[in-house]
Amino acid sequence: EMNGIVEKPAAKDAPSNLGVVGRYILTPAIFEHIERLGKGTGGEIQLTDAIATLMAEERVLAYKFKGKRFDCGSKLGYLQATVEYALEHPELKKEFRAYLKTLKL
Repeated sequence: EMNGIVEKPAAKDAPSNLGVVGRYILTPAIFEHIERLGKGTGGEIQLTDAIATLMAEERVLAYKFKGKRFDCGSKLGYLQATVEYALEHPELKKEFRAYLKTLKL
């Protein structure tokens, strides 16, 4: 059960060594919180803030994910995820590895 959530804290300010990887299953009540908070920085919906206020009303659970994660919000992270996916995918890996070997790196 979560007891708090912080949007991209500096490493020294992080309340734990856990992070949000952007997959959620939330109750419909989240929409009331999003509407109440309005848009935040950069005119974006602040889902993290809405989840924080939702926690005051109901339990919000987290799942400790074990495995690789990529920052697909960055160009490099997106490319890393795509390459790793292709190298592991049963239908793609053989041809993709062959393609990579043709590159002059």
